[in-house]
Amino acid sequence: MENINMHSDVAKKTGTTTVGLVCKDGVVLGSDRRATMGYLIASKDVDKIFEIGDGIAMTVAGSVGDAQKLVRWMKAEIQLYKLKHGKDITVEATATLLANVLSQYKFYPFFVQLLVGGSDRDGNHVYSVDMLGGVTKEDFTSTGSGSPIAYGVLEELYSGSKSTYENAKVALKSINAAMRRDSASGERADIVILDKKGFKRLKTDEISKLL
Repeated sequence: MENINMHSDVAKKTGTTTVGLVCKDGVVLGSDRRATMGYLIASKDVDKIFEIGDGIAMTVAGSVGDAQKLVRWMKAEIQLYKLKHGKDITVEATATLLANVLSQYKFYPFFVQLLVGGSDRDGNHVYSVDMLGGVTKEDFTSTGSGSPIAYGVLEELYSGSKSTYENAKVALKSINAAMRRDSASGERADIVILDKKGFKRLKTDEISKLL
């Protein structure tokens, strides 16, 4: 994650690696767990994947404060949507809502890179949302300082015809590759599976089995 202090003479920055993969039976999201400030490892156990709705989650890379505010904001908006319409919001509508929020703050933007992924009545989806509200639908994608390394693995091993279990291995390999080469990504990988059953964060022993 990247934490930028706009009121400091020296911006405090951190990096990260997040990935999102669309599978035949759901979606896989992954990230590392390290937060850094310059050359300092500020934390070795940071959540970067958040459940924001039923079967929908968001990965965050960027300003810590901005990311936390957006997670709280989206959780509230999704609950309001369900109360107002009497049904769960779709992944596409969630990404559009998030993009609209970010677009309203172009002059004082949130310093974030976000992925929205999930499984809904329309299928399995991953969307990449930039800090100015730009949205792209992806089969697989990565954000953060380690993303160029992660992409090398994803390009080689990802397939949309694979199951969430098979692509969880691909996500894990891509994050591990990034952690070996990107100093701002590290500690361990966090893997989340989203399908018709909802949100599942893999436990440490389950991730070990994937290796």
